[in-house]
Amino acid sequence: MTDAVTFRGVSRHFGIVKAVDEVDLSIRDGEFFAMLGPSGSGKTTCLRLIAGFEQPTAGHIEIFGERAEGVPPYLRNVNTVFQNYALFPHMNVRDNVAFGLRVKGVGRAERHRAAEEALELVELGGYGNRRAGELSGGQRQRVALARALVNKPRVVLLDEPLGALDLKLREQMQEELRKLQRALGLTFVFVTHDQDEALSMADRVAVFAEGKIQQVGTSEDIYRRPNTRFVADFVGSSNVLPADLVGAGASGQWASLRPEDVVLDASGREATVTGRYFHGRVTKLSLDLAGQSLTALIPAREDAPEIGETTKISWDPARVHVMGQGA
Repeated sequence: MTDAVTFRGVSRHFGIVKAVDEVDLSIRDGEFFAMLGPSGSGKTTCLRLIAGFEQPTAGHIEIFGERAEGVPPYLRNVNTVFQNYALFPHMNVRDNVAFGLRVKGVGRAERHRAAEEALELVELGGYGNRRAGELSGGQRQRVALARALVNKPRVVLLDEPLGALDLKLREQMQEELRKLQRALGLTFVFVTHDQDEALSMADRVAVFAEGKIQQVGTSEDIYRRPNTRFVADFVGSSNVLPADLVGAGASGQWASLRPEDVVLDASGREATVTGRYFHGRVTKLSLDLAGQSLTALIPAREDAPEIGETTKISWDPARVHVMGQGA
């Protein structure tokens, strides 16, 4: 089966800045793929390279097996949903959604019919006559998605489309985007700096840093088996510790131990509480273990140890992931 998107040694330089640095990547047809990383890591530039808004300095890009370098955005079978939605305030919702079809010369009746179908897909049937300014943030996001879908692309590119929404609405839209992607069977490429968003939505995640991909894998692979200290630290939160300290490897190796896997255990190892933070369902403890800083997430309880107290902790050795030397 031909992959939806393929990068082979792709770089994009802006002067001396290597925004993307020799990236190799394959995105499968029909998968929900997340590009995750901090600001300036290269993820958005990769999205723009797929869209055709940027051209590679070096390397080769294919979209469904066809060479993409030099092909303008409007000739690629992709569409982009932007973070700011980029809706036209002087147009109603229907004409916003149909705008791409209008540019292609599709007749008024046909493009309006297609726009209404796209609005139904995103649960905005009957909103066609409204103006963008009359919609909530979540509704504007749906209109932007409908505008991308109306052209029937094979790849939908989403550039942090939920970043402007409040937490509750963002979580709702995460579920709806995932359901829609599964129903349509399209390839979704989703750029985000939000680790929880990437882990909860994507079939696979690529973690970016300094223009390079640090690791690609399923959400569980990335979380439970990080390749590097950067991935362990960036994806969720992790205790990155000398492997020999946690009894999982030799001196010089590093290990990842997630805070939720550290438990209070009267028969465990002695640690000193240096911080205590209540988070509703859980309490976060900052600990000192033999001179190393460690974090534990324990179920919220009134008798949790206080700052300055000594407690005992343990963990399941199977939950420790050794990353090796130089990780």
